[in-house]
Amino acid sequence: MQKIRIAAMGVATLAVALAAAQFMQGQAGETSAGKSVAPSSVAKAPLGKAETLGRVAVSDVTLTSALPSAPGVAQLPVAPLPAVATGPAPESQTTLPTLPTEETAPALSCDHALSATPIEAAMVRLSLSAPCLANERFTLHHNGLMVTGITDDKGQNEMIVPALSSEPVFIVAFMNSEGAVANAKVPAFADYDRVVVQWKGESGLQLHAREAGADYDSAGHVWAGAPREMDRADGGFLVRLGDTSAADPLMADIYSYPTAKVAGAQVDLSVEAQVTQGNCMKDVEAQTLEFSVDGDMRSQDLILSIPDCDAAGDFLVLKNLLNDLKVAAR
Repeated sequence: MQKIRIAAMGVATLAVALAAAQFMQGQAGETSAGKSVAPSSVAKAPLGKAETLGRVAVSDVTLTSALPSAPGVAQLPVAPLPAVATGPAPESQTTLPTLPTEETAPALSCDHALSATPIEAAMVRLSLSAPCLANERFTLHHNGLMVTGITDDKGQNEMIVPALSSEPVFIVAFMNSEGAVANAKVPAFADYDRVVVQWKGESGLQLHAREAGADYDSAGHVWAGAPREMDRADGGFLVRLGDTSAADPLMADIYSYPTAKVAGAQVDLSVEAQVTQGNCMKDVEAQTLEFSVDGDMRSQDLILSIPDCDAAGDFLVLKNLLNDLKVAAR
């Protein structure tokens, strides 16, 4: 097998050599047809170092790209950009005038303040200041007493209230749960007997005191229509507390008698209700408070049924309270 392969390779080599010889003869013939060259000149031409038989020297060949070159881009002249407009040269800086300093607005204090000042006849002057609660409703509390008040446009209010203890404490409560407290010392409280009747809204209730057996509408008859001055030395006086401009206000009649100064007098007290179109055919709730010179305090709640509206203008007298509300001078 080895000999056969070698022989085959020799035959192939010989065939290649014969084909090459024929190719070279063809090339020589084409050259002769294009240019007359003597056959002897080819045989005599010496072979250069870069030439071999059947080969072409490649030392002077210039390589070129197989792809066509892109056409050149014409370079257009670039126009210069326009100059940026500039404003006039700034003038020399001038010193600005000093502006006036803004005044600080005064801060509005919303603190509530209540002061209590004792005055004659065991009374106390209350001064309320609530600048952030102008025209606001409040309730004054003092030893069981409750009355309605309203601040003015500046959030202030002033009222004179009978002291119901020798060291009274006064509390003002607004609708938003804010308030103020004040206290005082009133030693003269021990010189007076005091009776309170308080109610809510338009009840028609009244506290009447008839001193020394006086008849109605006489000089000794004390009530809201004839309250007397509080500095009167020979008898008692009455104050009505509560602001009727408020809706359903808490109201009170308070009668004071100078028991320690006036001896031998007796005062008949009564609670009465006038029938009106506002309270007729309604149940009126009220409360009485009694404060004696002995230091005792009594309270009593009552409900009064007002008759129908045909009785408007009449008065109801609560005789069953006379004994409880009778004050004897000492």
